[in-house]
Amino acid sequence: MEAIKYSKIGEKIEEIKLPENLFDAEVNEAVLHEVVTMYHRNQRQGTKSTKSRSDVKCSGRKLYRQKGTGRARAGDAGSPTRVGGGVAFAHKPKNWTKKIPKKKKRLALRSALSSKNEHIFIVEDFDFEKASTKQANEIIKKMDIGFRKCLLLMPDNSSIVRKSFGNLKNFQTSRAQDVHPYLILNSSDIIITENALKMMEETFHE
Repeated sequence: MEAIKYSKIGEKIEEIKLPENLFDAEVNEAVLHEVVTMYHRNQRQGTKSTKSRSDVKCSGRKLYRQKGTGRARAGDAGSPTRVGGGVAFAHKPKNWTKKIPKKKKRLALRSALSSKNEHIFIVEDFDFEKASTKQANEIIKKMDIGFRKCLLLMPDNSSIVRKSFGNLKNFQTSRAQDVHPYLILNSSDIIITENALKMMEETFHE
């Protein structure tokens, strides 16, 4: 796969060949589906909680005698059938986290990157003196890739670059070594800085 390389100010320089082990892999849709599903599962907080009969604070006294009233048999005030009582089959906090095997995650990442043919762009490392959304906006306009949903991969979590591009509409940033297949698939275009590309080669070489 080839990609257009831009200067740090957004001017087109040349077309370069991307590493085959990352960008020319066979797209494995089954693994992609599994990894993305597990990613969504791991985003669940699992903090939902409601009070069951045993959690409700009330007297345990029987409301009225068992027989002779003509009414249904009743227990205490904490019964789920009573106003102010507990909830039947109450929800309790649950850990939804499921570990994703390293090899499977990397296979999914290679598949996700390989599926983005003609939507991968390489840019020289930025050297912003201070955070500037205006400057970031001008660079993207010069690159002429449109303002679709973009993901910028950086070699480090530079607050200056992150703040500059983070204010742009439909723009997201991530460290190259932390990128997840879901972030790739959820973006229309992927912009990778030169050092971020080298870091990806080193990190995901297996």
